[in-house]
Amino acid sequence: MTRTALYTGSFDPVTNGHLDVLRQACSVADRIVIAIGIHSSKAPVFPAEERAKMLRAVCGPILEARGVALDVVTFNDLAVDAARRHGATLIVRGLRDGTDFDYEIQMASMNATMAPEVQTLFFPASPAVRPITATLVRQIAGMGGDVSAFVPGLVAERLKAKFRRP
Repeated sequence: MTRTALYTGSFDPVTNGHLDVLRQACSVADRIVIAIGIHSSKAPVFPAEERAKMLRAVCGPILEARGVALDVVTFNDLAVDAARRHGATLIVRGLRDGTDFDYEIQMASMNATMAPEVQTLFFPASPAVRPITATLVRQIAGMGGDVSAFVPGLVAERLKAKFRRP
């Protein structure tokens, strides 16, 4: 039986913190579905299709090396509905600090009520990636800063091109 995990987020952009969670999730899943949340109230830097391409490019080799299958999809409904749709019995989430924990435990509890068959697993961020957020990466890149320590090389290149100053 294949053990499928769902990893949700905006991934705008994918960061080294996201990769840290994925590496850890490989120990509990045979297949990981990365689900890009699409919300009309948000204006992303990268369109969903481009985020999906970047995720496949940077995450694919990591999961393949660990014998874990990868799917990248979009969703615009509840995470538990996306989990059911893709056959996931696990939702994986990363925790950087107590603020993340407070929010994520509430969400996990609500999800457990709506879908008791879907379990949420938390992975603590490794110390090197703990301060990284996609929001901060976007802000640094938007101001012309070097984000290469926070994102995979391909993503750093795409951000630099996106925010290139004349």
